[in-house]
Amino acid sequence: MLRRFLAKWRLAAALLVVAVAGVLATAEINEAKAEYGDVVINNYSDAAGMRPAVFPHWFHRIRFRCKVCHGDLGFQFKAGGNDITMLKIFDGQFCGACHNGQIAWSVENCTLCHSGKPNTPTKVHNSTIDRLVTPPSKAGQTPAGGAK
Repeated sequence: MLRRFLAKWRLAAALLVVAVAGVLATAEINEAKAEYGDVVINNYSDAAGMRPAVFPHWFHRIRFRCKVCHGDLGFQFKAGGNDITMLKIFDGQFCGACHNGQIAWSVENCTLCHSGKPNTPTKVHNSTIDRLVTPPSKAGQTPAGGAK
């Protein structure tokens, strides 16, 4: 009888440990939302008549460690903290270090990156990409303000 009682307490203790670990893991995930958010880059896009670029940080982060972009390629740890221009990308800086047609797709298809809604500010967005990107059915239409 004592053995059965101790077995139940061990099971209860094990379940409690698992539950606490689950709560702690969930808390860490909830605090790290910005790490996996989408970054809208609109330092020059609106002024140039282009849609803002949407950078899927989470997509890159699950494939590469932070140091690859933020150390090796020189990206600042702040949305809008980099002076990214298309000329620099064409010269192999920033995104162009990998998006060169050899490591990753090249930059000839502008709408792959420049897909954000016009006038969306440069920052990390914790919302879903659906709220940041113009749907494909509307991508060919010119929005108010002339940005395409």
